[in-house]
Amino acid sequence: MTDKAPVSRIPLTVLGTGAMGTALVRAWLAAGHPVTVWNRTPARAEALAAEGATVAPTAAAAVSANRLVIACLLDDASVGEALDGTDLAGRDLVNLTTGTPAQGRARAAWAEERGARFLDGGIMAVPPMIGEPDSGAYVFYSGSSALFEEHRDILAVPAGTRWAGEDAGFAALHDVALLSAMTGMFAGVLHAFALIRHEDIAPKDFAPLLSGWLTAMAPAVHKAAEQLEAGDYGLDVVSTLAMQVAGNATLLRTAEEQQVSSELLTPYMDLMERRLAGGHGEEDTTGVVELLDLRRGKDA
Repeated sequence: MTDKAPVSRIPLTVLGTGAMGTALVRAWLAAGHPVTVWNRTPARAEALAAEGATVAPTAAAAVSANRLVIACLLDDASVGEALDGTDLAGRDLVNLTTGTPAQGRARAAWAEERGARFLDGGIMAVPPMIGEPDSGAYVFYSGSSALFEEHRDILAVPAGTRWAGEDAGFAALHDVALLSAMTGMFAGVLHAFALIRHEDIAPKDFAPLLSGWLTAMAPAVHKAAEQLEAGDYGLDVVSTLAMQVAGNATLLRTAEEQQVSSELLTPYMDLMERRLAGGHGEEDTTGVVELLDLRRGKDA
């Protein structure tokens, strides 16, 4: 960003006009940015052309149109294919394509070898949240801090920004870590609904109880973080691993009585039992993390 060009007029390029790419483009257009777009299937960019975007015939043409280039494609391989043979020298490439930490680091090196600055991003939102000020949407960014600082106002137009660090893999790592926690939560939610499904309990009446309970339990992540930082899984324990393993029997028996599969619960319960068998009954369940660390061995 320069003093001569207000943020509302700085142009940019977006590669990929799927649901997320389209939402991003619309947010930037609404904020006054000239946007050049490219999509492998040109017809999918026609609606954006009607809204003021310039449609480039090729990815190379789209990249050459602007210094700031946003990629929001299917996967990392798609990014490589789209940018193969394009001149990236002097470009600022921001990759908002979902990927892994290793892919983010490799793509950063790949871009830098071609003369581009690079940021990887992890979008913590679904398309309807993009461009909505109070939606809570934000994007993790990692890689070139200079690029981030220069363009952070533009990047903040469609969603909030959160800096994850110079390591280009950290945006994806934060993204996937949060999504992994969400996946576990949704597994528990579905198991809970399955338990009540065939009873005279309306899911819509049960949902506020479920939401409230999960909200009440959420602060436990802070205690787990303190235990991990201290390396002490016995710190401020309220319900020991031994107590929770014993309580699992009731959860499993109830599932059996309700004729509900316990397969969403048993992998975690098996880990709890293994940790207990290793002599850690007085700890918190946070210690199960040791069994997930393949660098330390499966029976840590």
